[in-house]
Amino acid sequence: MRQKTVWAKALVSLLMVVVMTAGVFCAYSRSHPPVALGQETGSATGKETPERIVVTSMATAYIMEKLDLQVVGVPDSQVDPLPDRYRGVTSVGAPMQPDQEVLSALQPDWVISPASLIGDLKPIYEKLNLTYGFINLNTVPGMYQSISDLGRLFNRQQEAAALVADYDRFMADYRQRHPAGSGKKVLILMGLPGSYVVATDQSYVGSLVKLAGGENVYPDASQPFLNVNVEDMLKKDPDLIFCTAHALPDEVMAMFHEEFQTNPNWKHFRAVKEGRVYDLNHNRFGMSAKFNYPEALSDLEGYLYA
Repeated sequence: MRQKTVWAKALVSLLMVVVMTAGVFCAYSRSHPPVALGQETGSATGKETPERIVVTSMATAYIMEKLDLQVVGVPDSQVDPLPDRYRGVTSVGAPMQPDQEVLSALQPDWVISPASLIGDLKPIYEKLNLTYGFINLNTVPGMYQSISDLGRLFNRQQEAAALVADYDRFMADYRQRHPAGSGKKVLILMGLPGSYVVATDQSYVGSLVKLAGGENVYPDASQPFLNVNVEDMLKKDPDLIFCTAHALPDEVMAMFHEEFQTNPNWKHFRAVKEGRVYDLNHNRFGMSAKFNYPEALSDLEGYLYA
């Protein structure tokens, strides 16, 4: 029950998050107000590599590995594997609730976290008087902008540029295959046991659908998730319905299956009548952008262009 409560709290937090735009990575120091990376941030100017970096999410850990950076603190994860490079590194606990005593004891130069948890983590970091930054992992483009920003901050411009170039090449090839998009309207449901919300283009899964050429029936430019009733969803008449999980994917998918079988409102959806409701792989369609987005786009390609 406690685990479900923690995930429910996280989903509420995500519904309230402010999506970063112009300054994708926002850097904060003990004595300076928030600034967009690339401007002066106290002693950390990007000319030297900080020796003590803590990351609090697995997606952030993967970025640090790609940038060839060592870290002194990593998160616990029951879903994603820790990079071999960081095995044996001190654990700082759950991404949403890092251990404050461990964080303080590590005396990090920087703590890097996903922007989706800024509401939960910023008060903790300020309480501990830490220098910290939040990166935008809500979308694939946001992740790569954040990679560029981190490259400047941590003196890894060359590594960052190579990663961005790989992304640009992949997307150029993908768009060449599907220049006009699919033209299919998509409803995306993000769930946890007992509840679900609608994912917009500002969520990671919504970002993937948009990149793949699908049309989200709830694009919304202001927030990643919306609370919407089934009657309103029906009016959107989606061609496809995608279901994915914030956490506990087995329980969430079982919940979705029961929902579609027992809630009579769903039988009126054309997508349901035509059997176009699809479960998305939680590891590829989670909450944060990761480097397995090509596999995710390949999955969507099969649905959108079939």
